[in-house]
Amino acid sequence: MEKKDIDWGALSFAYQPTDYSYVSNYKDGAWDEGTLTTDHSIRLSECAGIFHYCQEVFEGLKAYTTEDGDIVCFRPDQNAKRMADSARRIVMPPFPEEQFVEAVEKVVKANVAWVPPFGSGATLYIRPLMIATGNVIGVKPADEYQFRILVTPVGAYYKGGVKPVKLRVSKYDRAAPHGTGNIKAGLNYAMSLLPSVEAHAQGYADNMFLDPETRTYVEESGGANFLFVDKDGNLVVPQSHTDSILPSITRRSLVDVAEKYLGLKVTQRPVRFDEIDQFTECGMCGTAAVISPVGEVDSDGKKIVYGMEHVGPVMKKLRETLTGIQSGKIEDKFGWVHKIDVE
Repeated sequence: MEKKDIDWGALSFAYQPTDYSYVSNYKDGAWDEGTLTTDHSIRLSECAGIFHYCQEVFEGLKAYTTEDGDIVCFRPDQNAKRMADSARRIVMPPFPEEQFVEAVEKVVKANVAWVPPFGSGATLYIRPLMIATGNVIGVKPADEYQFRILVTPVGAYYKGGVKPVKLRVSKYDRAAPHGTGNIKAGLNYAMSLLPSVEAHAQGYADNMFLDPETRTYVEESGGANFLFVDKDGNLVVPQSHTDSILPSITRRSLVDVAEKYLGLKVTQRPVRFDEIDQFTECGMCGTAAVISPVGEVDSDGKKIVYGMEHVGPVMKKLRETLTGIQSGKIEDKFGWVHKIDVE
């Protein structure tokens, strides 16, 4: 299919309606078979549960063109599983994981003209979401839900090359101890909006949130997990002792890349904030950037500097290896790259 007439290199990370979305509804205890739709709007009752008790979960992944011309996405089965886990935590009916992957394939195929070409740096961003649509007044789960997938072409996260960013330690908490910080729900991101706006106003790219129980340990940023490199070149991955860090698919993949591709020792443990000045590199990892290197972290007048002039060698190699696997330049030993048959 002929591609849309778009300046792919000029795309930003912003919503642009495409030809089709995917929609499925849950009613009378079951999900329907789902369908493609050209209607990108949702009509809801004013009493719908999403508006009152915030039953909403979502995911994020990308479809892109490899060097060989294939259209692929990365580990959609893991997004399906995480979304099901998120749904269960706030008493929503999990969308069937196999149907989730099939829905991703269906909506990407239907919008193949919107998938950017290889080398453009752009991708087709895929946003599955689920909301409570049934009427609710009392505090309880709704009885009807809608699952949707929207797709939109987005530009490269780093247009001028990967560069280190500066963070501040937030005075706010992102999530409650043993609350919902470990699921991908909109309510967690709402908590990070004010800290994010304040950080940007002060010239920072994002916040580093500490654990909400003792404010002793590193948790995550507004939308990404952290990685550190120690003086011996080993990877150190923060774990949450209050179970309030989102289980990032990118982070899990980078751990496997570090161990199986690069031969690095990886330690996953709670990381105290007062020890991060002993590390030589720091990065944030997530779907959009894969790895965003951190050059400086500021806290109460103290500056922890990793270097704003260059990307550290371990973070650079990790990012290059994972993006190489995704693009087909490096052998995919794990079967992570999911090819979508668009013929």
